[in-house]
Amino acid sequence: MSDTDEQRLQKILHARHACITIATHEEEHTLRMIRHVAMDTGHGLRMWSSSRGVCDGLSPDLVEAKETENPAAGLYYMLNKPMVGVTILLDMVKHLDEPRVLRLLRDFIEKQRSIRGHVILIDPSEDLPDVIAHDATRFEIALPEEAELTELIRRVVQRENREQRIEARLTRGALTTIVRNLRGLSRRQAEQIIIDAICENQRLDDGDINTVLARKRQLLHRDGLLEYVEAPTDLDDIAGLKRLKRWLHHRNAALDEKSQRFGLVPPRGVLMLGVPGAGKSLCAKAVATAWQRPLLRLDPSVLYDRFIGESEKRLRSALHQAEAMSPLILWIDEIEKGFASAGARSSDGGLSQRMFGTLLTWMQEHRAPVFLFATANNIEALPAELLRKGRFDEIFFVDLPSETVRRAIFKIHLAKRRHAPEGFDLDKLAEVSDGRTGAEIEQAIIAALHQSFADEKTLTTDAVVDALAESPPLAVTMGEHLHELRSWAKDRCVPAD
Repeated sequence: MSDTDEQRLQKILHARHACITIATHEEEHTLRMIRHVAMDTGHGLRMWSSSRGVCDGLSPDLVEAKETENPAAGLYYMLNKPMVGVTILLDMVKHLDEPRVLRLLRDFIEKQRSIRGHVILIDPSEDLPDVIAHDATRFEIALPEEAELTELIRRVVQRENREQRIEARLTRGALTTIVRNLRGLSRRQAEQIIIDAICENQRLDDGDINTVLARKRQLLHRDGLLEYVEAPTDLDDIAGLKRLKRWLHHRNAALDEKSQRFGLVPPRGVLMLGVPGAGKSLCAKAVATAWQRPLLRLDPSVLYDRFIGESEKRLRSALHQAEAMSPLILWIDEIEKGFASAGARSSDGGLSQRMFGTLLTWMQEHRAPVFLFATANNIEALPAELLRKGRFDEIFFVDLPSETVRRAIFKIHLAKRRHAPEGFDLDKLAEVSDGRTGAEIEQAIIAALHQSFADEKTLTTDAVVDALAESPPLAVTMGEHLHELRSWAKDRCVPAD
């Protein structure tokens, strides 16, 4: 069992780390945790903020020195009246652009080091000056586990019931599901979601599972790093991919504890190569459907930020959040977009290499049940290290669909749009759509639907054939690229179908 936040902080203090940085939005929780540690270990506690100045760390309303709200004044006061113990500095990072404040902080840290004291910087930002970050110990506040989330729900229900009479009728199964859906969120976010669910009808019951899931999706989309993706409920809704489906079926048994006691290791990830529109996205959904796990999509392009250090922070945050929400499928779409420059000389100051290194380290070391599903269109843009044996459990290649698979694709998409497949010549459609991807087949059906509706006619086989004929297939427009891709994948990949 891993240590709690309090246990980890106690070890850091015992090891005499002079400067500790905590980048978090959960300030109140972090302060409570530090106060508990200070009381348990007998450390004195002092705190500075721009609203109170220097004050008592256990009782912030007890101001120790007036007119110390200015960061330079506060640091100057504490430097000349040092205290053996822990000093908390709130929101100090943004003031470190001022040379005098930075100098005073450096002097104060050295003073605390000399008397075996500690400085803890709590701030939403971790963009510290190099001279501070170099010697500082980074401390991450862990997201709440299931036991803490269960207790959080109980506490919120009791508090809300005191303020307004509510009904709480959760079955054990529903409570487990709600707690599982709250994983990966901060304590404040989880608490607000439960309050929202209660306030809709002054009750918390099994029907609130969907409310909790909907609120969580909104939070994920607001963050912009991870996106929840709906997956089909049945693999029959996905045409072809027979080898991939068989591989998933065999690995499904390796996901439980019984298989691990037998000696099996849970699968960690696959790389899916193929031409655009060939069905790689469907493959990601197939994994989520086969294993009944949520599917979260990470777009590498949203990771990059103009501020130094922020891009790596975004990637670490996304991976950390995925681990906290596990078990799940993490889909990195078009992975070459984010790490294409890692294998060559680039003009981004080494950012791509650092990002790529962060990803490789995580792939090698993470232990949470996060299955990585990566897709790529351009093999040449991928760093060689990513394709090395052992990075992924398997590398699959998604080719253009065969005639049999194209027939199944037509059947699925016609039925999806309320047109009975039996009324169409599926053999003819499968034949004339040679060289087209599943996405192109779907768009041809949509185009034929628009044309038929505008002409006030019934959708027919000929209408779909005409729509297919209006644009050349991918096999023609990307013929050379497709040939090169097939040649590369021939002896290196497993065909997905």
